[in-house]
Amino acid sequence: MKKLITIMVPVYNEEQVIEEFYSRVNEVTKRTDEYNFEILFVNDGSIDKTLAIIKKLRNSDHRISYIDLSRNFGKEVAMLAGFDYSKGDAVVIIDADLQDPPELIYDMISYWEQGYDDVYAKRIDRQGETWLKKSTSKAFYRLLKKTTTIPIQQDTGDFRLLDRRCINALRQIRESQRYTKGLFSWLGFKKKEVLFSRDQRLAGNTKWNYTKLFNLAIEGITSFTTYPLKLSSYLGLLISIGAFIYMFVIIIKTLVLGESVSGYPSLMSVILFLGGIQLLSLGIIGEYLGRIFNETKKRPVYLVQEYNDNKDLVVHENE
Repeated sequence: MKKLITIMVPVYNEEQVIEEFYSRVNEVTKRTDEYNFEILFVNDGSIDKTLAIIKKLRNSDHRISYIDLSRNFGKEVAMLAGFDYSKGDAVVIIDADLQDPPELIYDMISYWEQGYDDVYAKRIDRQGETWLKKSTSKAFYRLLKKTTTIPIQQDTGDFRLLDRRCINALRQIRESQRYTKGLFSWLGFKKKEVLFSRDQRLAGNTKWNYTKLFNLAIEGITSFTTYPLKLSSYLGLLISIGAFIYMFVIIIKTLVLGESVSGYPSLMSVILFLGGIQLLSLGIIGEYLGRIFNETKKRPVYLVQEYNDNKDLVVHENE
């Protein structure tokens, strides 16, 4: 029996690129008859014609399945929905904007057949991205790698092939606030990198503005390290020691040297400085508490409005 490969595509308002994306993926899948393919679109609450185009494509290609989420839950959650509904022996995650070349899928399958469980695409060049975005991304990954014990992969995205046992493991992780790139590293298993140059978007605009990227960075840090909590503790200790030394110096200068104690300006500076440190520490604690609060509610991670699949494809039981 032929092995089944699921090509899982999270989409949100991609009406300008989705037909060209399908055309290129279709050319890739037609190059061999050694595998069966499922093309699984996860529509993350698009408000344009994305879903209508997917349905039109499905009318001519019944390898296409789609999940229509009830609203926009974000890409991280959309990928979890894709993991839950994928049928393949392996799952390829790829975006529809064609920054990641579908032609690389065959290299991934080749390494998978050699026994690798996680074949991930590593970017050696990132066209169309600003210097600021590249430098902040590099700084974030450097920080995350230094503050966590997990070997975080750098210059990699979601474009990768995962073996069924990786998918089954990811399906067990039901965190509502997810940082999937970190989860890929956390899983372990046998990994292999494939180098490529990332292209510019075919059309449209990226959905990842700096606010969303910053929030994703916070998710990554709070999901995989408690270093910020330790840092606030260390900072409090250092400030306490410094304050004690400063107080001792003031007492000596006043009692021994007879100098007058500085008044309002120095007092306000100390109060504002300590107040800022306290608010920063409370903010760090609040980020962790907020995530605990959200997880304890036990709400469903996502809701599906419509699911349409190809029942002719072989469904593989969870291991």
